[in-house]
Formats: sequence, structure tokens, C-alpha cells
Amino acid sequence: MPNIKSAKKRVKVNKTKAAANKARKSNLKTVIKKAEIAAANNAADKETVIKYAIKRVDQACAKNLLHKNNAARKKSHLAKLLNA
Repeated sequence: MPNIKSAKKRVKVNKTKAAANKARKSNLKTVIKKAEIAAANNAADKETVIKYAIKRVDQACAKNLLHKNNAARKKSHLAKLLNA
């Protein structure tokens, strides 16, 4: 446990940010999974669900939750599902 006041604050801030990042990443995984299920079932709203998932991947990349190449790979996979 840190002794310095600023170090104590960093521990708190890092804990808060880690929780927020975990929630965002979990939500991203859920959205991607829903898009894959919609594509597999050829659902009526397939296009909107997949486009929303692509948007969320872009947002995650902008928030540095994903590396840009990882985001590009996920978007490519989702686009392939959309066009299939």
C-alpha cells in the first residue's frame, strides 16, 4: 500500500478506471456476440445490429480499449458477416 498521498489517489483512480474499462469491454463483447448470432440466424434486423457492433468497435478503439489492428480485424469480420 502506498504511503504518499498522490500514490494513494492513483490507486483509487486506477481502480475506478479499470472497472469502467472492464464494463466497456464486456459490453463490446456482448454486442459483437449479438451481431454474430443475428448473422447466423439471418435475423431481420441483422444489418442494423452489425452496423451498431462496428460502431462500438470504433468507439472502443478510440478509447484505447482495443489496439487499432485488433479493431480493424473485428470490423473486417463483422463486415464479412454483413455481406455474406
